[in-house]
Amino acid sequence: MSQAFEGIRVVDFTQVVAGPVATYQLGLLGAEVIKVESAAGGDIARGMLDIAGFGRGEMAPAFIGVNHNKRSIAVDLKRPEGRAAVERIVRRADVVVENFKPGVIGRLGFDHETVRAWRPSIVYCSISGYGQEGPRRSMAAFDGAIQASSGMMAANGHEETGPTRTVSPIIDVTTGMMAAFAIASALHRRQATGAGQFLDVAMLDSAVSLLNPLYNNHLATGEEPELLGNQSLTRMPTANVFPTADGHVQVTALTAAQVDRLLDALGCPELREDPRFATEPELIANGAAMREELCERLRRETTRAWLDRLEAARVPAAPISSFPEVMADPQLETRGLTATLPAPAMLGRGELTSVATGYVASADGPAARTFAPRLGEHTRQILAEHGCPEAEIEALHAAGVVRSPAPPDATPEGSPAPGREPRGAAAAVSAAVGD
Repeated sequence: MSQAFEGIRVVDFTQVVAGPVATYQLGLLGAEVIKVESAAGGDIARGMLDIAGFGRGEMAPAFIGVNHNKRSIAVDLKRPEGRAAVERIVRRADVVVENFKPGVIGRLGFDHETVRAWRPSIVYCSISGYGQEGPRRSMAAFDGAIQASSGMMAANGHEETGPTRTVSPIIDVTTGMMAAFAIASALHRRQATGAGQFLDVAMLDSAVSLLNPLYNNHLATGEEPELLGNQSLTRMPTANVFPTADGHVQVTALTAAQVDRLLDALGCPELREDPRFATEPELIANGAAMREELCERLRRETTRAWLDRLEAARVPAAPISSFPEVMADPQLETRGLTATLPAPAMLGRGELTSVATGYVASADGPAARTFAPRLGEHTRQILAEHGCPEAEIEALHAAGVVRSPAPPDATPEGSPAPGREPRGAAAAVSAAVGD
């Protein structure tokens, strides 16, 4: 096996979602990822979104899902002994990733200029809310705030509700994917030039990029998006969510041929002769009337009955699936969209399944090999690998500069856990770019 990033060492100063998503993508493709965490409590996502207490304050499911294939060292970077210990690691890195507020990493002694002096070929990625420069550079950023400030919420919602956000931290995940792509590109460039690179990845930039079709239309025409609810951006009334006898169905009939097939399937072909719906502009102008006609018919039968009928008619349609229904979908099993790994003993269960990444490779694709680390699980191992004598390691522990799990995990420190090949990560918390 020869994965894309085998032999690449990543020092990961990130926490919560965006940064960990980025480094997780690299780890899935073979990179060695060393997660540098605060000895005082580690990545704040360890305890987030864990109302049921599943992770016992340390291993929340949302944390687990973006931290497989990483090793953790827990260290106090505010103490010189802690910084010296981490400097040993950074001096041998290929990639450094951080997502503190701009300026914080410099106060800790690991800013780009310092690291580049040690390691000229370093690929250094800073992730922040608004970028390293500009009037908003120092503002903390949460996913919801960026959904608002990027214009996303102005384009999302219903007239009755006003602007709404998406429940998923979509900006965090998008920013992480953007950062992973930037790092991969810089590593490819380094192969050709031998030179490192500084990468400035901002959540706001990622959010605007995510809204590419809407902003390009605005820049070309000056138009601003309306709150369309569940309608298509095309404003076609035949593309929306409709009530059925027992739930809802999402229908996407956009072309004239699809609309004709939809009307046939619903048993109302005469509507195509109605002058209100004779042309696409008239259909859009009289969208409320068409929706009323469609709702009246779709309420007569169940969602399953309509899905079968619409599929047979070649009309794009889908159920509004619950999470359990999605996880039970045999299509996901076919795609291998989840990864199951042996879990640490402290979780009280033998194994845990997480959502993986969204693509399949024909060879050497992304794979989760080891479970997300406990806080400081690999502190001793990592320090020893980087030339720290055993007596010094013990002294650092005794002084509280570094920490390891207590009580010790049942899984031997650093031992790989075999698991089914997965494909990535999904996250479910709103990310702060911490300070």
